[in-house]
Amino acid sequence: MSPLVKRFASRPIAVRLAVSSVFWSFVILLIAGLILSTLYRDNTERAFDQRLLVYANTLASNLVGAGDPDRDLGPIGDPRFELPLSGWYWQVARPNAAPAEIRSSKSLFGGQLPSLAAGDDRFGQIRRGYGRAPDDRNLRVIERDIDLGEDGRYIIRVAGPADEIEAAARDFIFALTVTFALLGLALGFTTLLQIRFGLRPLSNLRSALGAIRQGEAERIAGEYPRDISPLASELNLLLDTNREILERARTQVGNLAHALKTPLSVIMNEAENAPEDVAARIREQAALMRDQVNYYLDRARAAALAGTLGTLTEAEPVIAGLARTFAKIYRDKDLEVELAIPPDLRFRGEKQDLEEMAGNLIDNASKWAVHKVVVATEIARDDDRPRFRLLIDDDGPGLPEAARAEMLKRGRRLDETKPGSGLGLSIVTDLAALYRGSLKLDASPMGGLRAILELPGDRSSD
Repeated sequence: MSPLVKRFASRPIAVRLAVSSVFWSFVILLIAGLILSTLYRDNTERAFDQRLLVYANTLASNLVGAGDPDRDLGPIGDPRFELPLSGWYWQVARPNAAPAEIRSSKSLFGGQLPSLAAGDDRFGQIRRGYGRAPDDRNLRVIERDIDLGEDGRYIIRVAGPADEIEAAARDFIFALTVTFALLGLALGFTTLLQIRFGLRPLSNLRSALGAIRQGEAERIAGEYPRDISPLASELNLLLDTNREILERARTQVGNLAHALKTPLSVIMNEAENAPEDVAARIREQAALMRDQVNYYLDRARAAALAGTLGTLTEAEPVIAGLARTFAKIYRDKDLEVELAIPPDLRFRGEKQDLEEMAGNLIDNASKWAVHKVVVATEIARDDDRPRFRLLIDDDGPGLPEAARAEMLKRGRRLDETKPGSGLGLSIVTDLAALYRGSLKLDASPMGGLRAILELPGDRSSD
């Protein structure tokens, strides 16, 4: 497939329909114009030949009624045959006659008309064709034979200017071109209206899907034509099936979490009866198991829910609630959590996942901050899709550049004196990746660490 064809195949349906319609309309109008102009020229030639044939028949009648075929035939009723080199000529002569024996109109001015007879022509035929006048003008010539019995045979030739045929054909082609051009414009305009009207159901279907994706609707509503209605129904069934699968995934993840919590609790309780050094190791490994179970359960749940159609979460209430919570948890250091989140900012995903990601980052910043944590946003666009960056800054000691990448590895802790399993940032990284987002660590203008969380947003967030 050629690059041009590939490029055309990737165009929108409306463009493809418009281009193909214009192309074939042009081809059809061009063919119709050629056919009509050819037919008109043929009809014009036949009409012109009929006029010449009338003059030839008049000459034949004069020749038969003259009594003496060699006498003057007189006028034939058109003054143009009397004007020298007017373009209208007649000539009567016997076959193979000498120039002195040829009788002609005064307009021929001593010249001769070209012969149209060929070797295989039968006597008595009416012949038509083009020839040159004495002044080199193009002529339309008609030639017929007449047999006068004992007086012999004569050839009658009548000619007229072919310019009249050409002029009539040119005028017709000009009028036809103007008419077809206006017709083509009218067809193009009506085609665009038909395409717009015909593709409106697809546009409505696209708008309905956009409303579902933005969380404004749960199903495709409205009436559609019979050829599109099955598509809308199948999409609604797909949405329903997707919701059922997600609901089952939620239920199974919850059941698994509850099923594992009980054995872990039993292990923790039984550890109390063991020697202290054994109990400490059991409690440590059980806590690690609990953290790992929670991590992978959250990741499985997020993988099932990430990018769910129609799921939107208001970011400001979620982050404000987290800020209040961590300000209370770390009140011993008089922590201040400052927010700069616009109220219309929305996250395209589950509320629980936003809480998980933002909560881990704010918790990490709060652990290392001296007195202040700032949470702000930046709006960006990626491939015409809105995204927002969540910036969490603290005034703590910060991290060198080499250690920032190490922090994002699963379960890695650079300071064992701080509480936690070390899975927080890796959880954020995995969740962000599931939403096609990202987490980066950088130096903060406040002197500490800056966490940059990029997530998909909603169009109303622009």
